This record gives sequence, C-alpha cells and structure tokens, in this order.
Amino acid sequence: MRLGWGEIGTAEADAHDGQEVVVDGFACPVEPGAARIFALLSEPPCCFGCLPRDPLARIEVCARAPVVPGRTRLRGTWRVLRDDPAGWRYRLLDARPSGVTRRGMLAGGPLLCFAASLPPSQVALAQARDIAGDAATVDMHSHAGAIIGVRRVRENAPYKALAAPMREGGMAVACLAIVSDSPCHRVMPDGRLHPFRTPNPGELYVYGQASFARLHGLIGQESLGVITDAAGLRAARSATPAVIVAAEGGDFLEGNVDRVDEAYAKWQLRHLQLTHYRVNELGDIQTEDPVHGGLTDAGAAVIRRCNSLGVVVDVAHATFEMVEQAAAVTAKPLILSHTSLARDSVPTRHSRLISPAHARVIAGTGGVVGVWPPQTQFADKAAMAVGIARMVDAAGIDHVGLGSDMMGLVGPSVFDSYAELPELVAALTAQGFRSDEVRKLLGDNYVRVFTTTLG
Repeated sequence: MRLGWGEIGTAEADAHDGQEVVVDGFACPVEPGAARIFALLSEPPCCFGCLPRDPLARIEVCARAPVVPGRTRLRGTWRVLRDDPAGWRYRLLDARPSGVTRRGMLAGGPLLCFAASLPPSQVALAQARDIAGDAATVDMHSHAGAIIGVRRVRENAPYKALAAPMREGGMAVACLAIVSDSPCHRVMPDGRLHPFRTPNPGELYVYGQASFARLHGLIGQESLGVITDAAGLRAARSATPAVIVAAEGGDFLEGNVDRVDEAYAKWQLRHLQLTHYRVNELGDIQTEDPVHGGLTDAGAAVIRRCNSLGVVVDVAHATFEMVEQAAAVTAKPLILSHTSLARDSVPTRHSRLISPAHARVIAGTGGVVGVWPPQTQFADKAAMAVGIARMVDAAGIDHVGLGSDMMGLVGPSVFDSYAELPELVAALTAQGFRSDEVRKLLGDNYVRVFTTTLG
C-alpha cells in the first residue's frame, strides 16, 4: 500500500496500522551520515536535526540498514502511535528502500546544509582531474572567450583566455556558440531578455556572419582545434583544447534553409540551436507567448537539412510543443543544451526550466539534456550536482550532460571557469556517480549524439 503525505493524519492512514506500506519522503538523521533511526519528512529539511513541529509532517523510522540522508522511498511496517511521549504520531518499522530511482536517496531536493558546506578534499580533486583528463569532456553550450555581445562583435573587442583554463581544468571541447539575434533583444525591467524590435531584412544574416568571423578569430588567437567529424571528437583531450562551432538561434538563417549549407561549409558549423530570445522563422520560444503553435515548416526543413548534412540539432529555448514536434521530425538525436528541471517539476509561464516529461522527449530521440549553472537555480557546485542527479532521475544516465552557458548568463554562475571542472567532478562523485557515469555526463553522452549525427 502506498501512503501519500496527504493521507497522513487521516482515518485512511490509521486503518493501515500493522500493515506493510510504502512512503516517499526525505530521510533526516540527527547527525550527519547514514543512519538506521531517523525522521522521514514530507519536505527537504534546512539542516540535520531540523524537524518540523507538526507530527503529521514527520515519521519516525527504524530501518533494517543505514539509510543515506536525502530523498528516499521506504517500505516497512506501519504503526500508529498513541500518546507517544516524544510527540510522534507514526512509526515505520523494519524499513528498507523500495523502488527508489538510481539517485533517489541523494537527488530529490536541495542539498542538506551540512553536505553543501563541505569543500571537496584535495584527494577528491586529484581523482577528479584524473577522470576529466582521461576523457573527451564536452561543454554542450558555451560563449567562453567573450565572443558574443553586439559591441564586442562590431568593435572586435579583445577576447578572454580560453585554452589555458580548459587545459587546467580538463575540458577538452567547448561547443562555442554565436548569437545572431543580439541586435534585437535586451534585458528588460523584469530582469529577463526580451526582443524589443523587429530586425531589418538581412540584418541578422549580416550580424551572424560577423559573429562567426569573431568566433574564428578566437580560435586562431587561442590556437584551438576545430572539431568537424566524429573521429576528431572521440580523440579530443584537454591537453589540446578544441571547439565545435555552434550557433544559438537560427536567426541568421532568416528562414532560408540553404544558409545551413553555407554555414556548414564556410564556418564549419556543426551544432545549431533553432531558437533563442525572439520568436523567429523556425518556431516558438519558452520566454514569449507562442505565435506558430510550435515548429514551423521552415523549422522542420532546417531540422531535415541538419540531419542530412551532419549538424547537431539543439532545441534549447524552444517550447515543449515545438520540442515534441521536432522530435517527430528528426531522424537523429536532439540536444537540449542548457536548462534544468523546474523545482516542482512544473515550469512557470515563460520559464526556461523544463518538466521531466520535456526531458524524456529529448531522451526518447536518443539525445541529451544539458544542465546549466545559474546561481538563481543552484547555490554552488554541490547543489548543481544535485540538479544533475535529478535530471538523471528524469531522463536517464545516458541522456544528461553539461551546458554551462559560460559568459552568456544574465546573472552570476556557479561554474564560470573551466579551471573549476575538477570541483564539479568531485561534487558529482560525492553524489554517488561512478567514474564511468561521470564520463557520460561530462562528454560521452554528447560524443554519442555527435557521432550518430555526423556518422
């Protein structure tokens, strides 16, 4: 019998006294670490030993074996307590995990205060560097090197160092993306980016060409390799950093599918995100009201052309409806390069976050969802690792990756230098991910999609 927290305190819950039941919740021991006797709470606690006063929001648990703090699903014998001197109303005896997700005990909510406060040890960082240095690590979405921004593009502003932090942290490849709709959007009073005018005919194509040229200028200055085929990506290592040329938003196409071919040949484009911060000719976006009802005919044609040429299709920023339609059109896996799960699994209106169902559409194509690091979502890398674990629970270990949006976020980031990659690896390891799983999350999953797309 599965008991929900809405039933706790009702006659329904009391009627199961002495019976075996299953309850979901958050394990909270008095002291840090796994424990056999602890409280099961209806919501994540703020810290160890911080129990709600309401006896209907907590259950005393006596487990068969120690249980790790965090989200869990437990099976045990349900006991209704009468006049308990400690104030407990219910107890779960002989409790043991029951059908938990692979990350369920660790990934189901904000990190407990104690765990979030522990810095990774030097040993953990050394191990993390070994993991990162021995793999084709990939950031699925980046603007590192200061390649974007209208003023930077038009004035050819100085670049920021990129190769050195990639080597230092063990990042082999960055999917480096231009942004071609920048002349038409800006941060509005609500703190978000919105379009503020309609571009002139040809304007975003011209700006896109200048943006691609700036990206290649950084490649030359930093002596970066350019990945154009699957063999090159499989062989990539951080000792010789490389980039995959990408575009965030197909606005430079202006609805002309033949410009995909031009960008492929002229600029070595191998990763194309269809939409960004304006509803363009290809489809609708999450942050504005829908106009097209999802994917347009032009958008579908671009997906087919990308499939034919060997260009990864990225549906970040697209509405759920557009993503479902893109999944029906594509013959190759889709990428959703940078987002995270909504805290209650249901995104608010105009949110850039996604639901588990949204993530599973991407996984259903064989694709990958990249988790990003804005401080508005995650307090630190440990919390980001929890967010990655939640995405793994939603989409599966083979369908999650890293999309840092480096130097592209409106606000601060908890991962703003590739030199910090070992810290993220250590945080993922602390979440219980094995070395092979960390490699999947930080590169192997994207390598698989890239290889499938390019052949």
